[in-house]
Amino acid sequence: MHPEHHWITTPITAGLLRGALDLERTEHGLLPHRLPARARAQCADGQLAMAESQPSGVRLAFRTRATAVELDTRPTKRVYAGAPPRPDGVYDLLVDGRLTGQATVSGGDTVTVDMATGAVEHRPGPAGTLRFTDLPGGDKDVEIWLPHNETTELLALRTDAPVEPAPDRGRRVWLHHGSSISHGSDAASPTATWPALAAARGGVELVNLGLGGSALLDPFTARAMRDTPADLISVKIGINLVNGDVMRLRAFTPAVHGFLDTLREGHPTAPLLVVSPVHCPLHEDTPGPLAFDLDALGEGKLRFRATGDPAERAAGKLTLRVIREELARIVRQRAAEDPHLHYLDGLDLYGEADFAELPLPDGLHPDAAAHRRIGERFAALAFADGPFSAGRAAA
Repeated sequence: MHPEHHWITTPITAGLLRGALDLERTEHGLLPHRLPARARAQCADGQLAMAESQPSGVRLAFRTRATAVELDTRPTKRVYAGAPPRPDGVYDLLVDGRLTGQATVSGGDTVTVDMATGAVEHRPGPAGTLRFTDLPGGDKDVEIWLPHNETTELLALRTDAPVEPAPDRGRRVWLHHGSSISHGSDAASPTATWPALAAARGGVELVNLGLGGSALLDPFTARAMRDTPADLISVKIGINLVNGDVMRLRAFTPAVHGFLDTLREGHPTAPLLVVSPVHCPLHEDTPGPLAFDLDALGEGKLRFRATGDPAERAAGKLTLRVIREELARIVRQRAAEDPHLHYLDGLDLYGEADFAELPLPDGLHPDAAAHRRIGERFAALAFADGPFSAGRAAA
């Protein structure tokens, strides 16, 4: 703590947080979760546990006259043995909706993954403090967006003036589910993931259930979305099903129907947008499973490769082209009785020409510039004059 400020410590409660579906009380503070406890209990997968505890889209939101803010956190950082070190997660400070500062927290716990053997080592580390000073005086809305790619335990919030939960501005709530691309993999910061960029342009409150490696049509995710208040809903389906090689076409079609049926149980008339995969040459015509490219890893680079055989499509193995065709067909079929159901081809967000200009650095995930392009295009296609536009959504 800086001694020159007269600090006020405010308990961190659900009223100060947006974008989280659950808060776990820990020994030292609070751990935001993006899936509720009941959903977490139904899957023991370590990848999902890591993804849902990384607070993509989760932010502290409060009203205050404070000119200085401190936040104590304990991050959990991932390290891949042999790969270049990952930068510390970024915290974005927004004042009245404008990005005015960024900070990181060093230290924290470390999880080291050996991609060649699958071994995982967890080392505990110290908590850290981020500090924002010289905020403008007067009443203002303050948001601190937590790192989208670091599990973040919240320990203490201090300010030099009282805070209260940010008021409800009447903005619509957009609930989105997708893969690591929606989660924000390789985005520059938490407000620069494509869903955060699209939400800002659309003037909506984001609840981001982008779950790296875990957009697998899980029934518990569908039920969590069913039970989450939302005005607008989107589901981006495809890439994880292919690179995980978790099902064939025979299972995929009824699984999509079941997922959408569950969403409609809780949101019968909300605009519901089904989004197919963006362009990814690895899996356009080659099924999974996906694997780390160990040759690239030996050179200190992180890249992926598809290990399936294109001939296996005849036996029902999924590729991105197969999924796009089937999703479009499913939405056409269901839209005959559901006028609020819509389809968006992922190639309209990021297609072959975009790949030529902004290639995927690791063969799978878009970089910061591609995130911005996807977010801008989604805002134009969904919010500006699409199914999420204020006029159409209210009709």
